[in-house]
Amino acid sequence: MTDSRMAEPFQGLCVAVDQTRPIPLAAEFACQPGELLALVGPSGSGKTTLLRTIAGLYRPQSGRVACAGDVWFDAEGKHSLSPQSRQVGMVFQDYALFPHLTASQNIQLPLRHLAQPQRREQAEQWLAKVRLEGLGERYPNALSGGQRQRVALARALARDPKVLLLDEPFSAVDQVTRRRLQRELALLRQQIDIPIVLVTHDLEEASALADQICVLHNGVSLQQGTPEALFSRPSSPLVARLLDRHNLFEGVIVEVEGERRLQWGESCLEVADGLNGLPLGESVTWYLPPSDIVLHRRDRPSQGERENPITATVSELVVLGGITSVSLRANHGDMLRFDIATHAARRNQLTCGAVVNVSLLAAGIHLMRGHRVRADAHDKRK
Repeated sequence: MTDSRMAEPFQGLCVAVDQTRPIPLAAEFACQPGELLALVGPSGSGKTTLLRTIAGLYRPQSGRVACAGDVWFDAEGKHSLSPQSRQVGMVFQDYALFPHLTASQNIQLPLRHLAQPQRREQAEQWLAKVRLEGLGERYPNALSGGQRQRVALARALARDPKVLLLDEPFSAVDQVTRRRLQRELALLRQQIDIPIVLVTHDLEEASALADQICVLHNGVSLQQGTPEALFSRPSSPLVARLLDRHNLFEGVIVEVEGERRLQWGESCLEVADGLNGLPLGESVTWYLPPSDIVLHRRDRPSQGERENPITATVSELVVLGGITSVSLRANHGDMLRFDIATHAARRNQLTCGAVVNVSLLAAGIHLMRGHRVRADAHDKRK
């Protein structure tokens, strides 16, 4: 990773691991104090293994883990701190609470170095911070899933960790509870200034909570960046697919009246950035975020309608409450996808088979030189 955050000295979390077996890994990422980094990727991509590596529960063949200016693991130097010495707070997917201990007693476990009265006092303080005042004497089986999750979070933070690791902490609760817990985690973050690493399969959750997202595939870290950067500028078609992005196409660099353009089917598109320096005739993969597709209103001109105007046919409409997902087929067969408010779709009389005009905003077109869309991974002609 060439990111400057990997440079020393670094007070956040810095991870670089590499091995060929038994679990292939080639991952690097960094997380600043106070940041939340989400590790996303399909099952089997190594997310939980990387959390275990940080915690000292798994030792890779090669690599380095440093946090808060201290080296926790260095394979080359044959140095590895024990899990107890790393001061890691971890919330497991199943919470891992001791059923024979009360909520307060579970939180007191990492506080055994203190006198009993201090342990009880700090446990009560943490119960208050996670909004469980008065429930300290309840056993886990008398708590709801959301309450058990908050006890696990309080226990993880009670040991004054240097990093907080969350392994799909909201997966075992219902949607309403999940949203409430996500909000509480966002509020709790304001009180702690340590790196937080969240493993999740939920891209909406990652986008809402994370300052940084690291995309993993088969144990390899493909790209790290802010949610906005990743969702608008994926580094490759594979990253785009893993982030559930559509609107990936092939184009060719051409020249029109002395200006570089991107030929896509019958259209020669203006691109705000990235065309200069590319040789004429070169094929490139390009991506367009759905938010940069502007539907021209039928009743009045739309802003930007002169920018890369395209005529297309409505191929599919899927109404999901207040949002309608629209699929448009361009004249040469490629499919454009975007979402629109359902009331706007009705106002514009969008129906399957209707011919519409849209603009593809030049600033949104992202070129991925050297990459091609795999035929088996892209359904543009579906």
